[in-house]
Amino acid sequence: QVQLVESGGGLVQTGGPLRLSCAASGRTFSRYDMGWFRQAPGKEREFVAHFSWNGGSTYYAASVKGRFTISRDNAKNTVYLQMNSLKPEDTAVYYCAGRRTVVVVTSTREYDYWGQGTQVTVSS
Repeated sequence: QVQLVESGGGLVQTGGPLRLSCAASGRTFSRYDMGWFRQAPGKEREFVAHFSWNGGSTYYAASVKGRFTISRDNAKNTVYLQMNSLKPEDTAVYYCAGRRTVVVVTSTREYDYWGQGTQVTVSS
């Protein structure tokens, strides 16, 4: 069983940075694939970024590639999402998610564990 708790959300101006954190409980965090998703009001939850535990590969949604960076610190049981050059359309609740092994990294159905979410608001 893994519990996930996000933090770091807030209000930021267009073009600014923000770093989200996701703290995980559980001894086997280092062997979990981790992802970030987001959900804007009235929209479906969408994939943002993924970090594979096996090999350390990363994958990003086209809308954030080059601006966002996912990373993890297994010693701290934490995964991060560094967000730069933020835009108003990045405004959403951001969720981290995890699973032992994810095949389709962009699908919400692939992930077993979810955090409660943290709000990110980008003002224009």
